[in-house]
Amino acid sequence: MNYDLIVIGSGPGGYVAAIRASQLGMKVGVVERAELGGICLNWGCIPTKALMKSAQVYNYMTNAAEYGINVSGEVKADFEAIVKRSRGVAEGMSKGIQFLFKKNKIDLIAGHGKLKPGKTVEVTDAEGKKTDYQANHIILATGARSRELPNLKQDGKKIIGYREAMTLPKQPASMVVVGSGAIGSEFAYFYNALGTKVTLVEFMPNIVPVEDEEVSKQLERSFKKSGMKVMTSSTVDAVDTSGDLCKVTVKTKKGEEIIEAEIVLSAVGIATNLEGLGLEETGVATEKGKVVVDDFYKTNVDGVYAIGDIVHGPALAHVASHEGIICVEKIAGKHVEPLDYGNIPGCTYTYPEVASVGLTEKAAREAGYEIKVGKFPFSASGKASAAGSKDGFIKVIFDAKYGEWLGAHMIGDNVTEMIAEVVVARKLETTGEEIIKAVHPHPTMSEAVMEAVAAAYDEVIHI
Repeated sequence: MNYDLIVIGSGPGGYVAAIRASQLGMKVGVVERAELGGICLNWGCIPTKALMKSAQVYNYMTNAAEYGINVSGEVKADFEAIVKRSRGVAEGMSKGIQFLFKKNKIDLIAGHGKLKPGKTVEVTDAEGKKTDYQANHIILATGARSRELPNLKQDGKKIIGYREAMTLPKQPASMVVVGSGAIGSEFAYFYNALGTKVTLVEFMPNIVPVEDEEVSKQLERSFKKSGMKVMTSSTVDAVDTSGDLCKVTVKTKKGEEIIEAEIVLSAVGIATNLEGLGLEETGVATEKGKVVVDDFYKTNVDGVYAIGDIVHGPALAHVASHEGIICVEKIAGKHVEPLDYGNIPGCTYTYPEVASVGLTEKAAREAGYEIKVGKFPFSASGKASAAGSKDGFIKVIFDAKYGEWLGAHMIGDNVTEMIAEVVVARKLETTGEEIIKAVHPHPTMSEAVMEAVAAAYDEVIHI
């Protein structure tokens, strides 16, 4: 079997690369050993958003009286039904990828793919049968999995990763979440919203540590306000699972504290899926657990490329997708530019939501910029007040000398839908004055972006 391109892995990097390659006239095969759509679609981005939505609806129902709605009877969260809905959403999206593959005449090759010399991919199917496929170009897009710490070994029952967290047979009464990045914070929010007693443990001084410090502090206040226990500058030293409850030993600045919980969720990052890919046999260079690539994702081996979580850069679905498109367009001989990793948005789907792009205030100052900072609180937003979602703010950072938009940091209702305005503006090198003069609709949450920019330039009206 000969192809122009074979992609190993069908996540948001792999399947997007495959579809774009097909659009460009290539004969494409995709090797996938598990579910079509990869972790993001089946066990990450999509099903977790379904869980978050259920938690949000539950929150609306339990607080309906604040909106003048009388809900008679007790409002209950059906945990099994919530999980079932989430799985159904993921399955529906996976079927959508199957349709796109048929539409674009892409061959799906089920099994484990391994590189062999001579631009060959060996695929081992579920029965152990091995078949060789030839391709002019091969893209590795095998993604990542939950990382395990030596003192936090996952057993899938009491100490779990994100997969098990999405499909627990019953809602736990208590849970310790270790790690407050996007995955940890989202699951902490979800379970806490449904009534689980949640303790969130973070090694760094602030939760969601990659975010601007003001955003981190605001999310911590919101979490604590909702009843969650948040422990920063803390580490989990050990977990005793011998009893009915896990005994979690947490080391803090004040000493050790033992917390009992039914479940411990380890959300301490990810580990790349490089094992069994044939990298050593084919001589593909790696560094610190990542495949080494150039600006267009070519490895040191002719005809072999790598994208997504297995290369250096943010481990985000939208990054992998864009890397895949750039990679295949370069292969096709089109004029392409390297991805601007300084303009990648990040989103965390807690409540309130968090979204950001560019430099934090601290990073901008450390880089030597003289900056203008503008903030607009949602407490001053008419739409936020009407929606009952006044927690949070928009914060923008500009270079005072040349007017470059250095960064934007948002926390509040629906901000993950609003960050794209900043990404596009930064891509187009839009100035703050142009944002101020661009008419934003009223009343909307998004007009807070304009107000924050106006605040940076001492022109804000509503605060």
